[in-house]
Amino acid sequence: MSDGWILIPLLPLLAALWIGIGMLTGSRVGEAGERGTARIALLAAGGSFLLLLALDLLALLHAPPGHRIYFPWLVSGEFRVTVSLLLDRPALFMATLSAAGCLVTLRFSVDYLHREAGFHRFFAILSLFTGGMLTIALGGNLVLTFVGWELAGLASYLLISYMRDRAVAAENATRAFVTNRFGDAGLLLAIALASSWGAGLEWPVLFMASHERLQPPVPIVAFGLVIAALAKSAQLPFSAWIARALEGPTPSSAVFYGALMAHAGIFLVIRAEPLFWHAPVLMVLMLMLGLLTALFAMAIGRVQSDVKSALIYSTLAQLGLMFAECGAGFFDLALWHLVAHASWRLYQFLLSPSYLHLGEGAAPQVHEVLRNSHDLYNFALHRGWLDALTDALITRPTLALARDARLFDELVINRIAGRPLRDTLLAARAEWNDFSSVVDGAGIGVAGGRGMFGRVLERVARVLSWVEEQFVLKSSGDGLVKTLAFLGNYLTRAEQSLGETRYLILMIVLTFLIIL
Repeated sequence: MSDGWILIPLLPLLAALWIGIGMLTGSRVGEAGERGTARIALLAAGGSFLLLLALDLLALLHAPPGHRIYFPWLVSGEFRVTVSLLLDRPALFMATLSAAGCLVTLRFSVDYLHREAGFHRFFAILSLFTGGMLTIALGGNLVLTFVGWELAGLASYLLISYMRDRAVAAENATRAFVTNRFGDAGLLLAIALASSWGAGLEWPVLFMASHERLQPPVPIVAFGLVIAALAKSAQLPFSAWIARALEGPTPSSAVFYGALMAHAGIFLVIRAEPLFWHAPVLMVLMLMLGLLTALFAMAIGRVQSDVKSALIYSTLAQLGLMFAECGAGFFDLALWHLVAHASWRLYQFLLSPSYLHLGEGAAPQVHEVLRNSHDLYNFALHRGWLDALTDALITRPTLALARDARLFDELVINRIAGRPLRDTLLAARAEWNDFSSVVDGAGIGVAGGRGMFGRVLERVARVLSWVEEQFVLKSSGDGLVKTLAFLGNYLTRAEQSLGETRYLILMIVLTFLIIL
């Protein structure tokens, strides 16, 4: 049985893969395939939960198994990553909570999403999320924690945009995705620094090294983990995305932001407790940001008229208190608080569609403090203007950079591949409609650049346009033009083929085979 613990995070991931393959092959589509999809997802989550109960019983009778290394995963010189599990007390708390919460949510969703067009997609993504959360809880090293971190984040993005035909769902998913990339950068910083420091990436080895060396990198590694935790648990200044994330179905809102994923940041801090004892400044920072977030969320929650919005700001206030508890050094209290709050909040979110029927009387009045202060009420009503600030500082610049990169592909890469300039510019015009200048002598518009990268891109496009005019279009024969057009046609067809779902799946499978 000792070697079977690896099945705990693996079973839901295999279920997600199985459902996904069924969707691609057409064997699991429509209402007829709902029972099979639900059964696979429930069996996988139930199997993980039963294994965790057996592990919990073993820990009560004897002791937690501790750190277990199974096999090497990535080895390059001195860089070594293993597939390992850390089965200690905090991990068992979080993993049992995650498995139980996901199992309940999956069972609730069988009836809630019956006959929904995205039924199979929902269960595949939720199984993927279950595996990600169990990997976060049980991962024995920083890299596996990051893998679970990304799986949970990907599942969150996909379910926020579950109603993908609605523009607002796609926009809110993008806001959440972009904001959480800052947290990912913090976790990657911690991984890179711990690896280059030579302390090792396994959690127990890293803890031991932090006690023995006490070098400046210890607080910096902890700082990277704090950034990751702040973004994932939506603490200030990253709080704006979590209310937008409620765009997905109620079961996903319940298990992601009410119960589990929003608490993953708190768990990361609890997991890295030995590092934070050597970084007192960071603990003070967590205490201050946690209290500020709790006050911020409490004020905004008082003016919410939507059930799910009121619940999410109540959740955010509790998350802030958990951060404050960690900052004050009460890590065990924060762990118990996490488990109790996540369990209760999951129940509340799943029940939220019924609150309008269960409630009696008028909605409660705004708190007296807010009612007597116009400025404070205005602040709470506009959510502290944090949404607009986040869009201005994070979301819009990131999207502008992505558009510039796409423009570079259209104006430079496609031209090298032989795509006619006029077609390229017409496609760009249809997408952005912001053409502003004219190439001298060519009579064809060139898109105006945005930012430094955009201006560099515009100059490169002008140079290439001049080269094309002088050496290609004005050449004595059209053999070169025909050759480029011929090659470009086939390259375009190849690119379109690689963009199809079946080829993307093939590329992902080949990538994993190469890595493994």
